[in-house]
Amino acid sequence: MLSIAGTDPTGGAGIQADLKSFAAHGAYGMAVTTALVAQNTRGVRSVHVPGPAFLREQLDAVSDDVAIDAVKVGMVADEANAREIGAWLDRVAPPFVVVDPVMVATSGHRLLDGGAEQAVRELVSRADVVTPNVPELAVLLGEEEAQDQAGVLAQARRLATSTGVVVLAKGGHLAGGSSTDVLVSADAEVTLDAPRVDTRHTHGTGCSLSAAIAALRPQRDDWETSARDAKAWLTGALRAADRLAVGTGRGPVDHLHALVPVRSFTEEAWDRIAGWRTAIAGNAFVVALGDGTLPAEAFAFYLAQDAAYLEQYSRVLSRASAAAPDRAAREFFATSALSALGAEQSLHRDWLAEHAGMDDGAVTRVEPSPVTAAYTDHLHAAAAGSYGEAVAALLPCFWLYAQVGDDLVRRAGTADELASNPYAAWISTYGDPAFAEATRRAVQLVDEAARHASPSERERMHRAFELSSMHEHLFFEQGLTRPTWPVAGHGSGQTVVPAPGA
Repeated sequence: MLSIAGTDPTGGAGIQADLKSFAAHGAYGMAVTTALVAQNTRGVRSVHVPGPAFLREQLDAVSDDVAIDAVKVGMVADEANAREIGAWLDRVAPPFVVVDPVMVATSGHRLLDGGAEQAVRELVSRADVVTPNVPELAVLLGEEEAQDQAGVLAQARRLATSTGVVVLAKGGHLAGGSSTDVLVSADAEVTLDAPRVDTRHTHGTGCSLSAAIAALRPQRDDWETSARDAKAWLTGALRAADRLAVGTGRGPVDHLHALVPVRSFTEEAWDRIAGWRTAIAGNAFVVALGDGTLPAEAFAFYLAQDAAYLEQYSRVLSRASAAAPDRAAREFFATSALSALGAEQSLHRDWLAEHAGMDDGAVTRVEPSPVTAAYTDHLHAAAAGSYGEAVAALLPCFWLYAQVGDDLVRRAGTADELASNPYAAWISTYGDPAFAEATRRAVQLVDEAARHASPSERERMHRAFELSSMHEHLFFEQGLTRPTWPVAGHGSGQTVVPAPGA
């Protein structure tokens, strides 16, 4: 694909936007510069036009060497440039040509003088498709600007008839809850509708749409399909625009929204375990823990199993540290492994020694229950996969515990009320700001791993995260059910059957 257009140093419009649009649709992008534009998201400061001679050299340099499948023409800057582009199109005859007639600024200011506007009209007649917005459509016809959809359609018909070119008349300037474009040719009219996206970040939408149509046409059977797919893509790019946070003015759209998911991995993952989060919040063990009514023997069983769990959990954290791609991640997971064996284990030993009469040796000899063993086996299996799977499997032990700790601290009310809870030390450990900060860092590292993951690996990460969340629910629940291993000839032990919503 070849873009012939002006520049935008902030990357939202012009050839920079065209190249991103090409890439988003699987096309190799090339660019010939008509004008160097000093602009940003707040407006244009100045324009430098190198001139038609240098423009010709750029165009010939491309066409003398590279096979061109389609051309998108944007800002021509002046009459001389427009005529140079027209002569080159006549000489090279690219298979598909899309012209985006950049003639009117967002403010309504005419960007070209009379001679340049006429040269653009002549350039349009050499195109296959022209993509004017409402003001540009009026300028191409030398008419007053249309005020409604019927007026736009009538003007599009006249332009298509007079030039023999397919006209995609964009209706974004019209009022209404939808953004309606019409694709008009000599023998067909198609309405392309999309909901209007509520965002001020629309910088470069015209450039991006026309470039997407050009990139899609060699891959599609007709202009209608190309335009329809390009409009659907642009709608997604507009919806994702607010997340880019580029500039302080009217920012760009997110050209790569379909390649780099708009939502982070962890945002999506958190939503996908909504059922398990609800189950944990209402878990009888957690509720009783929060209000202090949990029987001591239930908490003792839970803590002893947690000690057995943490021993294996720390090993998986160490494996994640060894596989981490950078020093910061390695240090985080290594420190977390030490914490699992140190500070958290001391809480278990102190409480069990005081309330359950278990010394360090007894805690060390605790046999993992079926629930505990299933959870740690899952973690080791995830760690045997990729680094991303390992950290996704580890994350719920950070995140869900931080959520439970925060919820229980809030339910407790005042510090004095929390202190009266016999399980205040446990609640405070996981409701502590330091643990919340560690959780935020773990979330960041998982998102970083997901950004470098293939779609299939990303899905395996989701599965690992979801399974760990299920195991977290079962782990809390076992404090009340206290499952045991089956004994041959004596039936099975107490079982737990999970299934929120099943």
